[in-house]
Amino acid sequence: MAKRELLLDCSGLVLLFFFLGTLRESGAGQIRYLVPEETDKGFFVGNVSQDLGLEPRELAERGVRIVSRGKTQLFALNPRSGSLITAGRIDREELCEAVSSCFLNMEILVEDTLKIYGVEVEIMDINDNAPSFQEEEVEIKVSEHATLGSRFPLPNARDPDVGMNSLQRYQLNPNSYFSLQVRGSMDGAKNPELVLEGSLDRETQAAHHLLLTALDGGDPIRQGTVPVRVVVLDVNDHIPKFTQSTYEVSVPENLSSGTRVLTVNATDPDEGINGQVVYSFRNVESKASKIFQLNSLSGDVLIQGSLDFEKYRFYEMEIQAQDGGGLSTTAKMLVTVVDVNDNAPEITITSSTNSVLENSPPEPGTVIALFKTHDKDLGENGEVTCLIKEKVPFRIESSANNYYKLVTDGALDREQTPEYNVTIAATDRGKPPLSSSRSVTLRITDVNDNAPVFHQASYVVHVAENNPPGASIAQVSASDPDLGPNGRVSYSIVASDLEPRPLSSYLSVNPQSGVVFAQRAFDHEQLRAFELTLQARDHGSPALSANVSLRVLVGDRNDNAPRVLYPALGPDGSALFDTVPRAAQPGYLVTKVVAVDADSGHNAWLSYHVLQASEPGLFSVGLRTGEVRTARALGDRDAARQRLLVAVRDGGQPPLSATATLLLVFADSLQEALPDLSDQPAPSDPQAELQFYLVVALALISVLFLLVVILAIVLSFRRSSSLTTWGCFQPD
Repeated sequence: MAKRELLLDCSGLVLLFFFLGTLRESGAGQIRYLVPEETDKGFFVGNVSQDLGLEPRELAERGVRIVSRGKTQLFALNPRSGSLITAGRIDREELCEAVSSCFLNMEILVEDTLKIYGVEVEIMDINDNAPSFQEEEVEIKVSEHATLGSRFPLPNARDPDVGMNSLQRYQLNPNSYFSLQVRGSMDGAKNPELVLEGSLDRETQAAHHLLLTALDGGDPIRQGTVPVRVVVLDVNDHIPKFTQSTYEVSVPENLSSGTRVLTVNATDPDEGINGQVVYSFRNVESKASKIFQLNSLSGDVLIQGSLDFEKYRFYEMEIQAQDGGGLSTTAKMLVTVVDVNDNAPEITITSSTNSVLENSPPEPGTVIALFKTHDKDLGENGEVTCLIKEKVPFRIESSANNYYKLVTDGALDREQTPEYNVTIAATDRGKPPLSSSRSVTLRITDVNDNAPVFHQASYVVHVAENNPPGASIAQVSASDPDLGPNGRVSYSIVASDLEPRPLSSYLSVNPQSGVVFAQRAFDHEQLRAFELTLQARDHGSPALSANVSLRVLVGDRNDNAPRVLYPALGPDGSALFDTVPRAAQPGYLVTKVVAVDADSGHNAWLSYHVLQASEPGLFSVGLRTGEVRTARALGDRDAARQRLLVAVRDGGQPPLSATATLLLVFADSLQEALPDLSDQPAPSDPQAELQFYLVVALALISVLFLLVVILAIVLSFRRSSSLTTWGCFQPD
């Protein structure tokens, strides 16, 4: 029956609160809703999307979520309707106990704007609990000589509901001996007392059976009962008396188990068993019975559990002193729990990112994380300050309601620090202070802010001529500290001084490795040096690049033999002839061999040597000049015609050489030299023979021409003489 009444009561209140809808507090950014307790999962609490000015679909798009912890997990957001709904059964008595107004506060975060909205939900009470007594039966001992009007305390009923649904009044079944009176206490509790209205006679009636009823003010009214058995005792004319009617004590919450809180004391002037006082708790709530222990003989109140200021700050208990004759009295014990700094601050990361671009602006600062601090302690013990332990380019900005933002506070450079582990420390102002910390790991995302850098300011490479085509001659290298495509480097040739010659026929570069290849064999005699510009470019967007110069020096090889230029040589390497006066003295310059070498350096350094001579020691050749001189005077036994073989060598390794054969004739005139020349063996070379005949023919032609001229003069002279003689014989 009681369950059915509860269901009816709940359904009526559900309809009432459904039509009440939502209430929103204007101007302060605080949203307030009402919801009855004992509702089913999914019960509509309020339209969050409407109160935030959003469409329901925007809740997921903009990352709207509940960020508070603890009791506020009883609620959830419906992404389809944009409503705040219950996530489970809500029991007001479990959440707020006897507090008259039960409010649950939470924060709703709009992720994309990092705005926090406070939401306050008031849990409305329904009459779902009937008053109840802890005792199954109460026994009261009363002396048969008790005076009329004597009062005897009765147990309190407990009803966790509030307002009209809580305990309102007590009733006692009608009888001729006792009445019921209710006294109020400072905390608003109603304490029933049994008042003696008629004289007792143990011999007539040794016990009286009563029924105490507790009723609440709900609709319908709920009630609870406890049987009261009054035992009539023989005369015990003194009741115990406490030294104080109320015992008050303040204790710190960190008292250890077994610590004495205080000692209560009651005295009874009776003798014997009627004067022996025994102490016990009465009407003690379960939360207090788990914390405090009363020594029934000494009156010492000890701690047997753990005090927690953040959970219960005040305890009110009733202590009964009863003598051996059954007479009793009560006193109150009020225990105030004093807060100590026993709770370190808590840090809750409500929103964070694990990466940020390295070019993020330091001002006004990019938000990295949003977090909240909470300290269960009060006063200075609960005042929290936040700081960053490391020296990093981040700072903490205070927001509202103990919310903070972790933002950038300086330039970020991934190449110097690719990752940060930021430790946020929260410290309270207690003595000693307590602290806690949370770490946020942040990776710095790369942007293309570094151009490639060559490992050398410029490159110079030496390449020997006649190199094989396609061979690598150099390698350039550049590095880019960026990541991925931003740090991947490609190489190319962008300019050279080979114009107008095509660069591609000389060199190429591998775009990945930077290896430079020769496309042809170089010839030192044609191209001794050239310079080109290489470029290293990354693959970022936009791409960054750097240039470097590469100078190629073509080295000489000894690939050219000396070539004799003077005197003019025939195909066999011999000159026609040179004449030397017979009276030539030692050191006379006969002729000079002139030769050149297309190579350079040592390879072109020429030296002259006499290989063969008809008369050894007659001629000498200058080692470097190639001058042929007489070494001594011509002797009587020396032949007039001499043959000299001169070698020209370069300085290469191995050296290359050429030879020239000189024909020298000792004579004072050409006519004198002709017989010697005619006696010389016919030259084996047709060209030398031709030259010889040309000289002879030229001499003969010259003689014939002279004879013709003389004959022509003679003939002319004779003709002119004949004409004159003929004229003398003609008649007049």
